[in-house]
Amino acid sequence: MNFLAMLLQTTSDSTGMQQQVQQMMMMIIPIILVATVVGLAIIVIPFWFICKKAGFSPWLTLLNIIPLGNLVLIYVLAFADWKVVPAGQILPYPPPYQPPYPPVPPVA
Repeated sequence: MNFLAMLLQTTSDSTGMQQQVQQMMMMIIPIILVATVVGLAIIVIPFWFICKKAGFSPWLTLLNIIPLGNLVLIYVLAFADWKVVPAGQILPYPPPYQPPYPPVPPVA
């Protein structure tokens, strides 16, 4: 609200107004940079682990930085063959047969 009031007030000299706007922008730019880094970390880190677990190069995650690159990455992950062995194919033969326990004699 103070920001809006400061922009709407009229001053007789335009250099004073330019200096105020320049100072405000110098305060806002670091906030925007920090928000951008946090936002990228929120998107890039999970995709990094997804690509690594799917058997792809984790560096594919950097497609998220490019505009519409995240859409490309989602389609690559959705339609490509994953290089992960399914759980059923880990053991080529079934586990050894375990005989059942002997019956318990009746208790008198």
